[in-house]
Amino acid sequence: MQAALAEARLALAEGEFPVGCVLAVDGEILAQGRRKHSGSAARNELDHAEVVTLRGLLAAAQPGLDCGRITCYSTLEPCLMCFSTMLLSGIRRFVWAYEDVMGGGTSVPLAQLAPLYQKMQVELIPNVLRGKSIALFAQFFQNHSYWQDSLLSQFTLAEHQRLHRENG
Repeated sequence: MQAALAEARLALAEGEFPVGCVLAVDGEILAQGRRKHSGSAARNELDHAEVVTLRGLLAAAQPGLDCGRITCYSTLEPCLMCFSTMLLSGIRRFVWAYEDVMGGGTSVPLAQLAPLYQKMQVELIPNVLRGKSIALFAQFFQNHSYWQDSLLSQFTLAEHQRLHRENG
């Protein structure tokens, strides 16, 4: 998760939404990336950190790579697009720092979806270094207009204040 946070810090320094992602097997990083085009003229909702990172992994594909052994680490809970893309690529273990109250996709009931998803066994591990991720998002929302008036922005800023009061 530390490497994903480092990617998120780089994204924030570039004026991007501070989502960093790492794909790893047994602690070895295979690919890492960060959100792109969230605040630029080329703004889009396709270049999420998870998709950017997965593209990097697939571009450098190792023959025989078992995606079922990969863990996806992200500073924000994967959205539905990223979660389903990772699932379809064979990734079944997800670790994230901060829940996406506005668009998190990990709570989708796979057993109620089409047969392709119904039998997938997925491991979900939330809240790893949550406070560090929230601090990055709070800094972003205080200085950038992307999703400025969203539920995620409001929740993040309130949660950041709460954590700050608790930790003195």
